[in-house]
Amino acid sequence: MTDLFEEVEEQLRSDRYKALARKGAPWVIAAAAIALIAALGVWGWQQYNQQITDKASQEYAVALTALAQGDAAKATQLFSDVSKSPSKAYRSLALMQLGGLKIAHGMPDDIKAAVTLFDQAASAAPDDMLGDAARLKSAFAILDTAPFAEVEGRLAPLMKDGRPYRVQAREALAFAKLMKGDSAGARRDFVVISQSLEAPDGARQRAKAAMDLIDTGSANGVAATVKAAQALPTPMLVGPGGVPMGLAPPEAQGQPQDQAPGPQ
Repeated sequence: MTDLFEEVEEQLRSDRYKALARKGAPWVIAAAAIALIAALGVWGWQQYNQQITDKASQEYAVALTALAQGDAAKATQLFSDVSKSPSKAYRSLALMQLGGLKIAHGMPDDIKAAVTLFDQAASAAPDDMLGDAARLKSAFAILDTAPFAEVEGRLAPLMKDGRPYRVQAREALAFAKLMKGDSAGARRDFVVISQSLEAPDGARQRAKAAMDLIDTGSANGVAATVKAAQALPTPMLVGPGGVPMGLAPPEAQGQPQDQAPGPQ
């Protein structure tokens, strides 16, 4: 008799499990389908973004080649095309290159246009490495024409701890102070740079040279380096075939300017 009760109880449990399975099966299948669709959507989005980045990288590399060959008109058109790319990084880079081409013209209206392009590049940038490079270029572009307060307003945020170009921003501010006649304030900034362990060797050497010129009363000669400082290279290395090699570290920005990929 006991065995009979156990068999009946086991059969009842089996029937309950089957009923639960029948009720839950649609929900399990639906959840699995949703997970699969989500995974396929993420994969598709990643593939789409990769295709966009690859295309922008190739177009950017071709534009750099045209620029190196002296075909500014073709380079301008190609950079303009890349500046409309959905790729934020390459859009920012292309806008910086277009700003650099405007700077090369040297006319007041071109300088204003360059500042606008650099500001657009900063807004388009996906991170501070690119964004602050564009903001720094924008400040350099107006360094010797805009009121000091405007230049300082652009540079001060870039000097905060953790920002990638804080040393370069302080150097630019020191030049701006020097150009407005504040030799003492400029010298204090140059002292900070000369003693900074995070400053590139080139920046420390320039700071020491500037301090010597200030101390000997030849500070006017330091201002002549401001225009050269505008040639900060765009912080992106592009390998053969348009393959991006990654962002150049801030230290690389202190290398001789003839190593830049094109006029900035």
